[in-house]
Amino acid sequence: MGPYADFLAALKAEGFEGDLSDERSERQVLATDNSIYQVLPDIVVFPRSVQDLQRIGRLLADPRFEDVVLRPRGGGTGTNGQSLGHGVVVEFSRHLTGILEINVAERWARVQPGVIKDRLNEVLRPHGLFFAPELSTSNRATIGGMISTDACGQGSCLYGKTSNHVLELKAVLVGGEVLDTKPRTAREIATLKGREGDILRILERVARDNAGLIAERFPKLNRSLTGYDLAHLRDADGRIDPRAVLCGSEGTLAMLAEARINLVPIPKASQQINVFYDDFQAALRDARVMAGLGAAAVETVDSRVLSLAQADPVWEYVSPFFPDTEAKGVNLVEFTGDDEASVEAQIQAALTRLREPAEGRRSHTLARGGDVARITEMRKKAVGLLGRTAGKRRPMPFVEDCAVPPENLEPFIREFRAVLDEEGLQYGMFGHVDAGVLHVRPALDLIDPAEEPLVRRVTERVEALARKYGGLLWGEHGKGVRSEFVPKVFGPLYPALEEIKRAFDPGDQLNPGKIASARGAALLKIDEVPLRGAADRQIPEAQRAQYEGAVSCNGNGACFNHAHHEVMCPSYKATNDRRNSPKGRSALVREWLRQGGPEGRADPGFEREVKDALDECLSCKACARACPVQVDVPRFRAKFMESWYARNPRPARDHLLGCLEKLLPFASAFPRLANLALKGPFSPLLKSLGLTHVPALPKALGRGDLAAAGLKPLNLAAPPRPDRAVVIVPDAFTRYFEPHLVLDLAFVIRALGFEPYLLPFRPNGKPLHVLGRLKAFERQARRTGASLQKLSNDGFTLVGIEPAMTLAYRDEYRDVIPAGIPVLLPQQWLATQTEALAACAGNKARERLTLMLHCTERTLHPGGKGEWVSIFETLGQGISVPNAGCCGMAGTWGHETRNADTSARIFDLSWKRHVDEAGGAILATGFSCRCQSSLLAKAEALHPLQRIRHLMRASNAKVGTGFA
Repeated sequence: MGPYADFLAALKAEGFEGDLSDERSERQVLATDNSIYQVLPDIVVFPRSVQDLQRIGRLLADPRFEDVVLRPRGGGTGTNGQSLGHGVVVEFSRHLTGILEINVAERWARVQPGVIKDRLNEVLRPHGLFFAPELSTSNRATIGGMISTDACGQGSCLYGKTSNHVLELKAVLVGGEVLDTKPRTAREIATLKGREGDILRILERVARDNAGLIAERFPKLNRSLTGYDLAHLRDADGRIDPRAVLCGSEGTLAMLAEARINLVPIPKASQQINVFYDDFQAALRDARVMAGLGAAAVETVDSRVLSLAQADPVWEYVSPFFPDTEAKGVNLVEFTGDDEASVEAQIQAALTRLREPAEGRRSHTLARGGDVARITEMRKKAVGLLGRTAGKRRPMPFVEDCAVPPENLEPFIREFRAVLDEEGLQYGMFGHVDAGVLHVRPALDLIDPAEEPLVRRVTERVEALARKYGGLLWGEHGKGVRSEFVPKVFGPLYPALEEIKRAFDPGDQLNPGKIASARGAALLKIDEVPLRGAADRQIPEAQRAQYEGAVSCNGNGACFNHAHHEVMCPSYKATNDRRNSPKGRSALVREWLRQGGPEGRADPGFEREVKDALDECLSCKACARACPVQVDVPRFRAKFMESWYARNPRPARDHLLGCLEKLLPFASAFPRLANLALKGPFSPLLKSLGLTHVPALPKALGRGDLAAAGLKPLNLAAPPRPDRAVVIVPDAFTRYFEPHLVLDLAFVIRALGFEPYLLPFRPNGKPLHVLGRLKAFERQARRTGASLQKLSNDGFTLVGIEPAMTLAYRDEYRDVIPAGIPVLLPQQWLATQTEALAACAGNKARERLTLMLHCTERTLHPGGKGEWVSIFETLGQGISVPNAGCCGMAGTWGHETRNADTSARIFDLSWKRHVDEAGGAILATGFSCRCQSSLLAKAEALHPLQRIRHLMRASNAKVGTGFA
C-alpha cells in the first residue's frame, strides 16, 4: 500500500464518518475545475463534521504521513486551478452543507463551508436579508470557496468582497486544533497556549515589523490583494485579525470548518438602464460617467457575449431590452434602493445625463424589477456562453480577472486588446467596469500543442501591463497556478508570507505550490501544470468529433446548480454526486476515450464506473439547453451505450424496452391478456426483468370512437387537401396507454374548424436512441421520417401529443435528417388559432388550474409555457404554471426498478410540493409525469387537452363542430 492508501485506512480506523474513495471515476471528476488545467488527485475524502476535519488534521501531523498533501475543494468553480493537484482532495460540498443558525435581529448567519450561496439566500429571502458578495457562479459556488478565494463580482463597489462580510471563522489546523479567528490584542495573544498562540504571535510580529512596507506596497484598489492580506492584519482597533490571512488563502493555511457571516437587507426596488455604444472602448470610457451617477453596479458586455446569448433560453425574456443589434458594447447600469421613488429619482437623473451627447453612445433601454434579474442572469452566464464559440479555438480563462484603478481601465484594455490582436487571437469581454475589472478570455485551441506557448506569452505581457497601470493580474478569481507571480508582486514582503505559511503549515502539506511555501520550495508555474488540452489531444480526432459534447465541456459548472425549480440535471440534484452531473459525465467519457474505450482498451473497472454514472442519466435533455455550452449528455450517452453493448450482453429489460413501440399495438389489441403480464398474476415476470409500476392498457380505440370524434385515418395513398387538415402524429404512449387524448385533440381540432386525421402509427425510435441502439434508431428514423417529411413538404400541419417523443423529431432526428421534422406540440399549433379559440370561449366560472410541464418540453421548447398560458386565457381560464424541475420518471427510466429510489427523490425535490399545493385540478403535459404524480402523490393529473376540450364543450360550441 502507498501513503495515500495508508492514509485512507488510517482515517477509517480513526472513525471517519464521511465518505472515502480511491475510485478512478471519483478522482477523475475532481481533476478539473473551471480552468485550463487537469491534475488527477490520489484519493478523495468527503467529511461530514468538524470532527472529521480534525481527524484529517491529526493524521497530517503524524510522521507516517508527512509526505501526504491536501487540496481543499468547494464548488470547483475556480478558474486558476486553486483546488487542483495530486494528493488528497477534501471535498466540502457533499456533506458540510448545513445552515446552522440565522440571527435576523443582528443580521448574521452561521454556516458550514459547503453551503451554496444561492441556497443560503433562498433561505434568507423570507427574512428580507441576503449574503451580498455577488458572483456569476452563485448557484454552485460554496461559501467556503468564496472565503478561500475572497470572491466578489457585480456590485462590489457597493457591497465589497467576501472578506468584508466574514465576521468569524473556525478553521482546523494541521494537528487537529481548531482556530477561532476572533481579533485579539497583543496582551491577549501573549497568554494564549498551543498552536493558536504560536500562530497569532507570529501574525502580531509580522504586522509590527512590516508596517511601513505594508503601507507602501499594497495597491489602493477595490479588489486589493486577496489572501495573506497583510494590509488588514490589524483591525480598526489595532487588534490582530486572523481572518485577514485566511480569507483568500485558497486552502493553503487551514481547513475551514464554519463561518459566521454578515447579512444585509435586500433592496426593495431595482431599475436598470442598458446603454448601447458604437465600440467597446467607448463603453469603457462612458462607464466612469455612469458610475458617477450613484449606480449600485455598472457592468459591461461586448457584442460577442450578446450574440451568443441569443441561443440561450434566457434570451426569450431579455431580448426586448437589447434591440440594437449593431452595438459593439453595452453598459448595464443598475440602481437599487429601499423604495421605488428614490430609485426613480436616480433613474431620471441618469436619463437626463444620457441626453447629453457623448462619443460613441447610441441608445438606451430601461428595465425594472424582475426584468433586471433576468438581464443579470444573462450577464452571469457570460463565462459559459463564451464557451459556445464556434471553431476549435475556444475562450480560455488564464488572464481574465486583471484589476486596475477604474480610471485606468479604458487605456489598460486598449493595450490589452492590442496584445491579443498582435497574437491573432479572438476574445470575449465582460465585467465590472465600476471596480476596474474586466474579464477577457482569449480564444485558444489547447489541444494543439503549438498553441500552449501562448499561455505564457500572453500572461507575461498582460501581467506587466496590469502593473504598468497600477493593478494586478488577479483581481477576483484568486491566484492558484498563477502563484509564480506572487513573489514579484509582494517583493520584500514575500518572506512575511512564507513565515505565515510556516506558522500554519510547517510541512507544506496544505495545497502546496500556491501563494507561499513554508520550506522555500518553488511555486507552481502556469505552463508546468498539466493542461486539460494535453489529455484531450490523446483522443483521436474522429472520436473527439463523435463525442463533441463531452469534449466541448469547458468546466464552468453550471450543471452543479442545486435550484430545485430549474430543470438542470435532476440526477445530480438527487444524488449530490458530481459523477452524475453533465460536467462529471463529460470528464469521465473524455478519460474513457483517452484510454481507448471505443476499441475496448479502457480499464475495465473504470469503464464500469463510467457506465454506472451514465446509467443514472434520465436523458431528459436539460443539459442540452440549460448548459451554457449546451453539453448534450443523452447524445454522447447513447454513443457510449452503443459501444458498451457491442462488447457486453444487454439485459433482457433493454430488449423489451427497445421493442416496446412495436409490441404495444399488438398488446393493445388484446388488453386483458396483456394486463395479466402488466398488472395481473404474471406481473412478477415483468419485475424479474427489472421493471416496475408499468400502467395497465385500456380498451383500444374502435372505429366508433374515431367516428364519434370525427377523426379519419389518413390514407397515405390518397391524402386529403392539406389546407384545412391537421394530421395527428401518434406516439406509442398516448396512442395505446391514453388513447382518449387522441380523441380529445381531434375534438379540439374540429372545434376550431379543421379536419383531424390520424396518421397510421409508426414507431418514433426514441427508446432505441436512449438505449444506445443507434443503428436501429437510424433505420427507424429514416422510415418514419420519410413519410413525415413528405407530408410536411406537401403542406400538412403535423401535431404530436407527448412532448419527449414529439420533440425527438426536431432533436434526435437531426442526426439522420439534418433539418429534423416539423412536428408541432399541441400548444404550438393552438397558439396560431387565437381567433378561433376566442370564439370557443365560454362564460364558465374560473377554476384553479395548475399546469406542470414536461422537463424536456421546458428545455427544448422554452416558449411552451407562454403558449399554454395564452391558450387558457383566450378560453377565459387562468392557469398557474410553476417552474419545476423533473418529475423523476423520464419516459421508462423511472419504471426501471434500479432507478426507483432516485426517481422518488427527484419527484420530492420540486414536483411534490407543487402537486400537494395545487388546490385544484392538476394538468401535466407528459405521460411519464402523469404516471409519476399518480404513483407518488396519488394525484390524478390530466393532459391540458382534456381541460381545453371541457372548456369548449361548456362554451356551447360557438363554432359548429359536432360536439355532443
